[in-house]
Amino acid sequence: MHTEGTFSPETADEASERYEDLGATAQLVVKEVAKAMEFDTEEYEERVTGEVVETARDALFADRLEVTVGTRAEYEEWRDGADREVIEVGSDNVDNVVWHAPPFADAAVAATFQDEERAAVDTLRRQAFGRLYRDVV
Repeated sequence: MHTEGTFSPETADEASERYEDLGATAQLVVKEVAKAMEFDTEEYEERVTGEVVETARDALFADRLEVTVGTRAEYEEWRDGADREVIEVGSDNVDNVVWHAPPFADAAVAATFQDEERAAVDTLRRQAFGRLYRDVV
């Protein structure tokens, strides 16, 4: 069992502060990507909307979330002691699971996988953002 990522907020306020702090970074990333795509001023103003920057901020936030990666047995042991609802996506017939359970939330998310750990981690982070953080940040 191991962890991936560096951000595991203890409180909803900590998550919200982190999300707010990423606003300027998201704006810069989008601006630099548009520049690399050679958008002129008119195209930039037309295509780079607040929604585009917000999507970048969402992705930056989710990308650093700390998640636990383990075998099905390790996950089951953790889940047996979890005092919250666990929303699991994927198949029951695979050997590995990745999960995220912020201390302030009354739910956790998990994604199962057989071989593609990186894909499962990315999927779980999107699930975590959508299910556990969107209403908090």
